[in-house]
Amino acid sequence: MSIDGLLGPTAEFLLRNEPVQARSAARLSSLLDAAAAVVDEVGYERLTTAMVAERAGASIGTVYRYFPDRIAVLEGLSARAFRRFLDRVSEQYRDSGLETVPERVAAAIDVYVELYRSERGFRVVRFGDVVDVRLIDGRPTNNAVLAQALAELATERAPREDPDDFVFRLSVVIALAEALVHRAFVAEASGDARYIQEAKEVAVAYLQQHAPVGE
Repeated sequence: MSIDGLLGPTAEFLLRNEPVQARSAARLSSLLDAAAAVVDEVGYERLTTAMVAERAGASIGTVYRYFPDRIAVLEGLSARAFRRFLDRVSEQYRDSGLETVPERVAAAIDVYVELYRSERGFRVVRFGDVVDVRLIDGRPTNNAVLAQALAELATERAPREDPDDFVFRLSVVIALAEALVHRAFVAEASGDARYIQEAKEVAVAYLQQHAPVGE
């Protein structure tokens, strides 16, 4: 699936041009890990490139080699979350024989919940919209990009008659599920199972009514 040209420039670069050399890849990963740790502790509003450099044990010049400013760092975190989420959802869909709407929705939400639990900084930054890292040239929100990517993945075997409507329906599902999962982790540090289950049931019911797939 291609989401090139839809995310911010730093996110696009990271998604398309991951460092080839192991040393460079390790350095980038270390910087993003450091940024995620700082975001977890102080929030995205107070994040600075100097904090990233200090936490990573790197020079500020090394940080600027990859990220020209703090917004680029946040874009980098959201891009990495995009990649990991889509890779895991794709693996679930293709390797686990998931065909029905409930199975696919539950699998995607489970992956999202796991990122909340295991990905440092994800609860704060998520896929980027929470920090409003959009450009001013009319690009869609990051959640809209996610809806497009999931639509491409979901329709590989069964193309939709109205793909634009399907993308819209998925964007609604993402908004609903994101709100409920976020509430689950406000209620409990490990995620309130009731809210997580409700996210699945609401998402399934909405899609089954408006855009059934593989029933």
